[in-house]
Amino acid sequence: MGEELKVIVFALGTEEYGIQVEQVRTIERMLPMTRVPKTPAFIKGVVNLRGVVTPVIDLRSRFGLPESEYTDATRIVVVKVNDMEVGFIVDSANDVTSVNEDNITDPPEIVGGIKAKYLRGIARISEEKLLVLLNLEEVLNKKEIIQLEQFEG
Repeated sequence: MGEELKVIVFALGTEEYGIQVEQVRTIERMLPMTRVPKTPAFIKGVVNLRGVVTPVIDLRSRFGLPESEYTDATRIVVVKVNDMEVGFIVDSANDVTSVNEDNITDPPEIVGGIKAKYLRGIARISEEKLLVLLNLEEVLNKKEIIQLEQFEG
C-alpha cells in the first residue's frame, strides 16, 4: 500500500488540480497587487502578505489557458518552492483530500492544454474523478525563479 499524500484541491476552469499540503503556506482572497515592470505577462505583480513581498502568478496565464474574470471564489494559493514563497491565482480552492501514491500515474503529454512538464502526475480519486497534481518546481522553472527572486523583500 502506497503512502497517503494530502493535497489542496483547486480549480482552473473545469479541471481540478492538487498541490501537496506541505508546499502550501496559506490560501488568501484576492488582494491588491502592485504590477512589476519587465516581467512575463503571467506574473501579475506582488502583494504584501503580513509584511512579506510575495510575487503572484496567474496559473491560467502560466499554462496558456484563456484568462477569466476574477470572482468572489478566486483565491491566491501561496506556496513555498525552494525556499521562496509565491502566490498562484486560481479560480477556486476547494478542499483538502488524501491521495494514495499507488493511484498516481504519469501524466500524458498534455492535459487540458497543459504540458506534461508542469505535472507531477494524475491521481485517481474515485471511479469518475481524476486530480491533476502539479510539479511546482517546473511551474516555477529556474530562469523564472531567478527573475522572481529579484522581488523578494
